[in-house]
Amino acid sequence: MTPPRTPQIPVVVLAGFLGSGKTTLLNHLLRNRAGTRIGVIVNDFGAIEIDAMTVSGQVGSTVSLGNGCLCCAVDASELDTFLETLTRPSARLDVIVIEASGLAEPQELVRMLLASDNPHILYGGLVEVVDAAEFDATRQRHPELDRHLAVADLVVLNKTDRVGEAERERLRATVAELSGPAAVISAEHGRIDPELLFDAALRADHEEMAGQLSFEDLLRQEECDEHEECDGHSGHLHAAYESVDFTADLPMDPRRFMAFLDSRPDGLYRIKGFVDFGAGDRDNTYALHAVGRFLRFAPRPWARGEQRLTQLVMIGAGIDADALHEGLAACRAEPGPDAPDIERAMWGVLRYVPEPALDGDTDADPREAAAEV
Repeated sequence: MTPPRTPQIPVVVLAGFLGSGKTTLLNHLLRNRAGTRIGVIVNDFGAIEIDAMTVSGQVGSTVSLGNGCLCCAVDASELDTFLETLTRPSARLDVIVIEASGLAEPQELVRMLLASDNPHILYGGLVEVVDAAEFDATRQRHPELDRHLAVADLVVLNKTDRVGEAERERLRATVAELSGPAAVISAEHGRIDPELLFDAALRADHEEMAGQLSFEDLLRQEECDEHEECDGHSGHLHAAYESVDFTADLPMDPRRFMAFLDSRPDGLYRIKGFVDFGAGDRDNTYALHAVGRFLRFAPRPWARGEQRLTQLVMIGAGIDADALHEGLAACRAEPGPDAPDIERAMWGVLRYVPEPALDGDTDADPREAAAEV
């Protein structure tokens, strides 16, 4: 029997120029993590406020945030070392967020993650935070902003409460043009739904299930009181994006499905779930992880008695749910005899399966399979 795969921890890169609101957004994630244990890597120097704590020049140290989360202040050269620390089973983390320096080149951090030999991490996307009120001035001062937007998987147009409606629409159009297929969402005070970046932890921490309010709950309530728009749904943060579910009880044709993924619409930020390729691989279901341009499959043996379904969740901004359903429905395999070249049709899928997960040669570099598309 194939041994169970060790869950990999998604690593999200949070970037943006000084004053864009990266730390405010990060603090918001920590306050609204719903039991998810977050590891924070701060690639910066100086005074950085993390949830009422100040990490000041503590390069090479790990600090507990007191809510099951950890924070490291590191130099870029130490990134692999601290990723190794945070991915140890004893840390019990569900997601890692790297807050890049305001002057960092985010694509370099992404390259480091994709080139990492750490088998316990999974690329979780590059999030670029933009200050709506200072966008033009920032762009003039830092023309490299255009390059940063071009490689982002998700763009958060922050501080939109500081600009008028017409200006907000102009900025959205400009940012969307610069960022290409990336999803663009608007935010105030860095408040975005954490589901955009990571899934809520499936297990509950016993220490967080007590009948009294936790420190996290108090901070969230304080944030709601301050902005007077939280009515049990965190200020309707879910309104900034769409989540589309798809289920099929017929196998998916691998060629059609890959064609769908290759042409997925702009603004579709995350795809997660499981795919049944039928005769393409009768022994396995394929876990799908796509974020921005990044795509990866991970085969898993079907459990005894498990219903063979394709089940996907798609998350993005400005996406057409009906068009997505129609596109995926067209990917279902035609009933009847197996196509004679079904194994060749699976090559497009297997290209995005890390080699160690296969039964073949394990000397190949798995990063060649888990690549950007």
